[in-house]
Amino acid sequence: MDLTSYRTLGKSGLIVSPVALGTMTFGAERSGSGETASRAVFNAYVDKGGNFLDTADVYSGGRSEEMLGGFLADSGLRDRLVVATKSGFPRGQGTPLWGGNGAKNMRIGMEGSLRRLQTDYIDMYWMHVWDRTTPAEEVLQTLTDAVRSGKILHYGFSNTPAWYVAKIATLAGVHGQPTPIGLQYAYSLIDRGVELDLLPAGSELGMGMVPWSPLAAGLLTGKYGRDKIADAGRVNALPDKASVASDAESDGRLNGDNPFGGMLFTERNFDVVDVVKSVAAELRRSPAEVALSWVAKRPGVSSVLIGASRVEQLLQNIASLEVVLDDSQLERLQQATALPQLNPYFIFEMPTNRIFGGQAVEGWRA
Repeated sequence: MDLTSYRTLGKSGLIVSPVALGTMTFGAERSGSGETASRAVFNAYVDKGGNFLDTADVYSGGRSEEMLGGFLADSGLRDRLVVATKSGFPRGQGTPLWGGNGAKNMRIGMEGSLRRLQTDYIDMYWMHVWDRTTPAEEVLQTLTDAVRSGKILHYGFSNTPAWYVAKIATLAGVHGQPTPIGLQYAYSLIDRGVELDLLPAGSELGMGMVPWSPLAAGLLTGKYGRDKIADAGRVNALPDKASVASDAESDGRLNGDNPFGGMLFTERNFDVVDVVKSVAAELRRSPAEVALSWVAKRPGVSSVLIGASRVEQLLQNIASLEVVLDDSQLERLQQATALPQLNPYFIFEMPTNRIFGGQAVEGWRA
């Protein structure tokens, strides 16, 4: 498998590479890369056959979209590439109208993204985060109007409850409106929570998963040691866990740069990393390649979102598509990362003969 092993994003005709290039680092002041390095990463991805590029209106204060728009214009490849962007997080302070999922903010967000990206349409538009306020009906109408006006071709959801997404998908289907085709959520060997509701919803309603943070903010690369557990404990004791005094204390992984905060650094998670390292050693590959290979081949996954500030890093991530995990290795990874038996999900593991009067029943599957 390589970047030209194309897949459709959900139940749609939108064809994407199995690895998407996330451009959140483009133009970022601290952990990102400048224009020269970002252009090199863009060119390397496209040269390898990649066609799926993902950004957002808030990344680097809009600079990510601006840089990507310039690269697209210079390449002359706009019609051969799938461009995705998002809205939802605030683009500024002082007014509630520049954030959330309301019609006004989404319209302003789309128009700004189109201008910065130097394009007249967006292939895939994500609702970046659920604002817990805007009715699902308003979100659906706004996205439907955008599709029908040609500003966007398709849409999907990120960081939004499965029930809310399912409500919108159901309303859209009933009323003959454009339905969502994608889900973008954190998914990795460290956090498999999307398997409880979101992946089943995607399977039922035709939405493909595009995992973000498939390396769990770098933990699955193996570059962190257990000494981080103590650091995490100190940060979690602070009144504001997202605020750390200096980079020296957090190296950018215990503050706002990392949405997981200190939750990443636990004994359980380092036990997972140990298993990933063991499998990687057997295959003579890096832990990152093993982790990315696992998530890219999970049921329901259409494409995996990766970020890279250097070409070398990008190429290693792409190489993960070549990694083949045998049944024994997959089983070890599954056991090390199994989800806890939460309520009510443990009931769904009950054998069907407990429900159907002693008879086993197998349901139809797509």
